[in-house]
Amino acid sequence: MKNFKNIAVVLFLAFVTTLFASGQAVAQKDVFDGVEAALRAGSAKDLARHFDSKVSLSFADEKATDYSKTQAEFVMKNFFSKNPPTGFAYNFPTPSESVRKDKRYVIGTYTHRNGSYTVLIRVKDAKGKFLIHSIDFIKD
Repeated sequence: MKNFKNIAVVLFLAFVTTLFASGQAVAQKDVFDGVEAALRAGSAKDLARHFDSKVSLSFADEKATDYSKTQAEFVMKNFFSKNPPTGFAYNFPTPSESVRKDKRYVIGTYTHRNGSYTVLIRVKDAKGKFLIHSIDFIKD
C-alpha cells in the first residue's frame, strides 16, 4: 500500500510538471504568433499587447532606447507609417527552439517597400506570460 502511495505521488508530480511546462510553451507560442501577425499587419496596437511595462527599441544604427509600453506603441506606430510592411517571417530560431526557460528570442525579416530589416525580438517570462522586452531593427 505504501508503494502505491509513492507511485501515485510521483505520477501526480510528473503530471503537474508536464502541465506547467506545456503552459509555458503555449504562452511562448502565443506571444510569437501575435508578434508575427502584428508585424505583418504593421499594427502598433496589436504589437503593444505583447510589450512588457518597459521596452527597449532600436532602429538601424541608432542606440537602443527604453520606452514605457505606451511610448513604445507610439514609436512603433511612427515606424510602421514610415515603413509600411510588405511582409514578416521568422528566420532563426523558430520560436519553439529558444532554449532558456525565462528568456527567449527570435530573429526575423521585416520587409517594406524600400528594403528590409533583420529583427531581433527578445521576450521574457513575466509571471507566467512571455512579454517583449526588446526589439532591434537592423538595416539589411
